[in-house]
Order: sequence, then structure tokens, then C-alpha cells
Amino acid sequence: MDQIQEEIIEEFSMFDDWLDKYDYLISLNESLPVIAPEHKTDDYIIEGCQSRVWVDAKLEDGKVYFSADSDAIIIKGLLALLIRAMGGRSAEEIASLDLYFIDAIGLKENLSPTRGNGLVATIKQMRLYALAFAKQN
Repeated sequence: MDQIQEEIIEEFSMFDDWLDKYDYLISLNESLPVIAPEHKTDDYIIEGCQSRVWVDAKLEDGKVYFSADSDAIIIKGLLALLIRAMGGRSAEEIASLDLYFIDAIGLKENLSPTRGNGLVATIKQMRLYALAFAKQN
């Protein structure tokens, strides 16, 4: 079991209604490591998202750390969750990480198809950053 993902599942299990879960997701915006303004460019934008989404990554002491931003408040909350689950791990861990919390909290069923596609595109980009760092080592 992955402790961080288990914590996320537990936090979302406190809410029965998806409107409350959306409110909680939006409240996570405050924990989002925001991307540097100079990286909020087309080079860092995630293709396939309904909203504008930027993601960056850096490697420090063998661990990958992400920063991100979006023009949509729900997406910012999703980014905060992804960064919490994926960040601070080795590139190899990120590349093979099973993000089971997404299904466990019901995210896929409760996102619009375009937001779901954006979520998949964002995860893919985050894994590509990790793979690029893994190749550097």
C-alpha cells in the first residue's frame, strides 16, 4: 500500500456527496506548488486539456519535484493531488506508480470526459518528465 494514496482516499471518504468532494478538491489549491512565472509558457502547457494547464519538474537529490498551475480551480486541486501522490519520489517510482487513488475516490466517474482526458494527459506528461530524468542517470 502507498501511504500517500491511502491518506488521499481516507480524506475523500469523509465526504458522501460529490459536491462536498469538489469543494474539498478546490480547497487543495492552496497546497499546489505553483510553477515559476517564466515556465508558464507554451513549452510547459499540457496538450489535450480543456483548461490551460502548465507542469514543470526538477530533479533534486534523486527525487522528482513538480510544480504546476491552471486557469481552472478544479484542475488546480487535481494537480495538487497528483503532485502530492507523485512528487518527491524517484523517477523510476513515478514511471511505475499505480495511481489507484483516482479510481478509489471516484474521480474518473465524476469528471467530465474532457477533464478526464486532461487528467490522463497530465499524468502522462509527469511520467515523461520522470523518464527523462531517469535517462540522465
